[in-house]
Amino acid sequence: MKAVLALLSLLSLPALAAEPTLYGRYEYFKLPELGQTLKAKMDTGALTASLSARNIETFTRNGEDWVRFQLATKDSDGKVYEHKVSRTSRIKSRADENDGDEEGVEVAHRPVIDLEMCLGDVKQTIEVNLTDRSSFNYPLLIGAKGLREFGAAVNPARRYVAGQPEC
Repeated sequence: MKAVLALLSLLSLPALAAEPTLYGRYEYFKLPELGQTLKAKMDTGALTASLSARNIETFTRNGEDWVRFQLATKDSDGKVYEHKVSRTSRIKSRADENDGDEEGVEVAHRPVIDLEMCLGDVKQTIEVNLTDRSSFNYPLLIGAKGLREFGAAVNPARRYVAGQPEC
């Protein structure tokens, strides 16, 4: 009887590690709060996600930190967005890294917001820092933390595996 109960309890446990969903190096993400669908680069070498924004201004509302910004994308209509800041990130410039010597390394402070996103038919809220990415090909970068939230693995040889978001 004990063996049967032990087997039943093991069968009722959720899978310890779900297999990740395989996506391409580039995917479309829908940002419902901003009413936008953007092309994104899936970057396992970056830690956090970054959204291309300009005219970034932090301010206080009811004792909390908020940020006001515009999207810095080709199709941007100049609309101003406001969002509560979840934290401020410190980003070291890769170009200035020099074998651990901190002298001369620039550190950027970026506001981070929690933003709902849709990839394929999966909706998640992830942390996104705001910075001007207008000189890059993709206005949205999804780093390792965001990839984990989506349960994603990346095949760099593929593109737009998930198709247009359908959340």
